[in-house]
Amino acid sequence: MKNFVEELRWRGMLQDIMPGTEEQLLKEPTTAYVGIDPTADSLHIGHLCGIMMLRHLQRCGHKPIALIGGATGMIGDPSGKSAERNLLTEETLRHNQECIKHQLERFLDFSSSAPNAAELVNNYDWMKDFSFLDFSREVGKLITVNYMMAKDSVKKRFNGEYSQGMSFTEFTYQLLQGYDFVYLNEHKNCKMQMGGSDQWGNITTGIELMRKMNGHEAFALTCPLITKADGGKFGKTESGNIWLDRRYTSPYKFYQFWLNVSDQDAERYIKIFTSLDREEIEALVAEHREAPHLRLLQKRLAKEVTIMVHSEQDYLAAVEASNILFGNATAEQLRSLDEDTFLQVFEGVEQFRVSREELSEGIQPLTLLAEKTQIFPSKGEARKMILANGFSMNKEKLTDPQTPITTRQLLNNKYLLFQKGKKQYYLVVAE
Repeated sequence: MKNFVEELRWRGMLQDIMPGTEEQLLKEPTTAYVGIDPTADSLHIGHLCGIMMLRHLQRCGHKPIALIGGATGMIGDPSGKSAERNLLTEETLRHNQECIKHQLERFLDFSSSAPNAAELVNNYDWMKDFSFLDFSREVGKLITVNYMMAKDSVKKRFNGEYSQGMSFTEFTYQLLQGYDFVYLNEHKNCKMQMGGSDQWGNITTGIELMRKMNGHEAFALTCPLITKADGGKFGKTESGNIWLDRRYTSPYKFYQFWLNVSDQDAERYIKIFTSLDREEIEALVAEHREAPHLRLLQKRLAKEVTIMVHSEQDYLAAVEASNILFGNATAEQLRSLDEDTFLQVFEGVEQFRVSREELSEGIQPLTLLAEKTQIFPSKGEARKMILANGFSMNKEKLTDPQTPITTRQLLNNKYLLFQKGKKQYYLVVAE
């Protein structure tokens, strides 16, 4: 078996570790779990570090369990949060669980007959019939309020960092998460829990609970919370989370996110978010440092993660879409883009609207460019640039200022793309 702890250590994915954990993992194949919040029907890249921990665990010969927090997700973990969650219905929960499992199958082997095949469990299944009285008697009496109050996630609420205070429901969260560990230990022989460093308090509550309920030995480790080099929040953009589901974040936008990370972040992220081995990553880093302007690290990072989350076909399509904006793409490549990707590629480009009716009759280029839109301040300037061969429509040079432009030239039956020089784009929308 490969040394899992050493694998995490060199990748920068190890923060806290319970004494004896590394020895346990070297001694025998070990079952470990990570909890995943099911409040949406897609994971986002904030979940990726935990998922990659499970992926490396399985590749090192151990058994991963992904725990969907159906019960705990109904309450909401107070760690780092300033407000309580909305309760989920069971129907929503089951839908989210199925979607999340489908995404996890791209990272973990659930289907093989190997003893370390991954499993997916939902704590709602064992918590839904656990009455409040039974839970209070069997679990609640074992952990003191003093012990729970000492946890950072609780102290932050009571020390005024958050003004909302903390409900009894959220206060009990660490007991519920702790009981998950006990349950998985008894029913799945799970000996280790993993998570982000903000989970350390909840994880150690589980170990304390296990010690008191059945006397079993338990282990734990966490990964650091991923941040950006500039201190900003990883995975957050102006438009919100970067999701793994293409319905919420297209493969093109997903690819662009990784392509645009800083050099410093690329060096860290390629270790955390890919399965490339140490030698290859070190060679890539060295090559990148020799010629950072080529952005070799960002390109390889974006390729690896996009293929892993989506597919090679999606990766190639994202590269082609990027080339349309920044490279010497053909008119044929431009026409091959679907409308969503087309709009994402040219997001932020200045737009003008014209009447479809006028276009169907045909509009002279100079009239369109200088009167119907403000792409040029005058017909004279428009004519001059067209004759100088410096203006394109739909990635083809516009050479004749007299030939009318009609609806036949529309992309996706709606758009005309004009380009001055290499990087100045304008979008005309026919309405």
